[in-house]
Amino acid sequence: MRKRLIVSAASALSLLLAVPASASGFQPGADGLGDPYYPTLGNGGYHVSHYDVRLKYQPATDELEGTTTILATATQDLSRFNLDFALKVSEIQVNGRPATFATSGDQELEITPARPLANGSPITVVVRYRDVPSTVQKYGGFTAWSRTPDGAVAAGEPVSAGWWFPSNDHPSDKATFDVSVLVPDGTQAISNGVLTGTSSQAGWTRWSWRENKPQATYLATLAIGKFDITRDVTASGLPVYNAYSKDLGDNADAAKASVERTGELVDWLSGYFGEYPFSSVGGYVPNLKAGGALETQTRVFYGPGVFARGSNTSVVAHELAHQWYGDSVSLSRWSDIWLNEGFAQYAQYLWSEHENEGTAQELADYVYASHPADDPFWKVKPGDPGDENQFHWAVYQRGAAAIQALRNTVGDETFFRILKGWPTERRYGNATIPEFQSYAERISGRKLGDLLNTWLFTPAKPPVGPGLHATAATATRTEGQPPAEPKSWRQIQEANSVHTHWK
Repeated sequence: MRKRLIVSAASALSLLLAVPASASGFQPGADGLGDPYYPTLGNGGYHVSHYDVRLKYQPATDELEGTTTILATATQDLSRFNLDFALKVSEIQVNGRPATFATSGDQELEITPARPLANGSPITVVVRYRDVPSTVQKYGGFTAWSRTPDGAVAAGEPVSAGWWFPSNDHPSDKATFDVSVLVPDGTQAISNGVLTGTSSQAGWTRWSWRENKPQATYLATLAIGKFDITRDVTASGLPVYNAYSKDLGDNADAAKASVERTGELVDWLSGYFGEYPFSSVGGYVPNLKAGGALETQTRVFYGPGVFARGSNTSVVAHELAHQWYGDSVSLSRWSDIWLNEGFAQYAQYLWSEHENEGTAQELADYVYASHPADDPFWKVKPGDPGDENQFHWAVYQRGAAAIQALRNTVGDETFFRILKGWPTERRYGNATIPEFQSYAERISGRKLGDLLNTWLFTPAKPPVGPGLHATAATATRTEGQPPAEPKSWRQIQEANSVHTHWK
């Protein structure tokens, strides 16, 4: 009986999927998700659950050969759907059958399956491709693929996936990942999650990684080169995996003195944000000229330039804070970037307090007093900065001061309940600023609309109160004359930022 029922159900699904392509009601999926800043990023009509990315890379020529398998579910009756991808494609199969495809725009890969896809049906997409990523420029000359002397790095925000795997490239559609990369012996391939194994054959080594928790596509990263690798376990038992280019020069020791404290810092941050949401943690420092850093999930990218002045644990605190604020709880739309950057910078304020290099209040006061009322800094709204200002100083600095204003308004006990409860309640999901406001109001029992509107959405310098109470030193100074620079300030600045932006 059970076997007959299973066969019957499978037959029914087969018949459902055999509807002619011209069937009424089957429509193309949207070529973008309508994000207010990047309307063509992402695609409509399906949800991805898993990416299996298998690559072969030759550092000497920068040639990348890949096969990506995507597991998804149709969310409408689909006659056609899109993926976001920039490289040259040779073949696509959908549910085991060859599909036709075409390209349009900067990264639109338009796929027409042999049979239309019914709403709710499973989709397996296999894309084969080969290209030289460093020669591929989109969005008017932009690339998220950076060659190094011994390999390459893919890391960027808001886009980087399109230079190494096809995807539904928007943070609102998160998925799990398997990434397996074949490179010449003596070269390593670093990616997200846990290293599940390596194998060698005929002069090549395959490195296989798995991220088993939902991950936004821009948080997937790939680094290929010759690295010194360290492995450890935190005091709480979390695996730590760090990698450093063998040719970092004068920055090598400072980088290691910073990134090797990852285990200590992630355990410390857990006291504020709750249990760490992923199964591993770490970072990598490739041989690039870049400064700044990026919160690539479980395996943070650090540009060597961020350590040019010496060790910097503040930037490590910033990127690790993102593992909760931005990676586990991700944006629903790019206009809500404050939920990522404001809280990550505030983690630096908390670390500064811990290190006795300036309290959160002193840092917020410093930001407030450093910019006179007519400074264009105050014209940028952290809660909706516009795509051209998405990574503006104000999103970080005014954004973190807004969080201090919230802390002063609701009191420390309630504030720290909010700080820990939000990423716990919304773990592995997506969120907006209005949803955060509703949560903070529920926990605090206060209406916070006026406070957040003043600090996040008003293009003018907020009054000193309510919320952000000036210290006596700030209150007596002339407008535009800040108090003494907190000791931690320059390290905090290094985190702002390496985000790659084509506009």
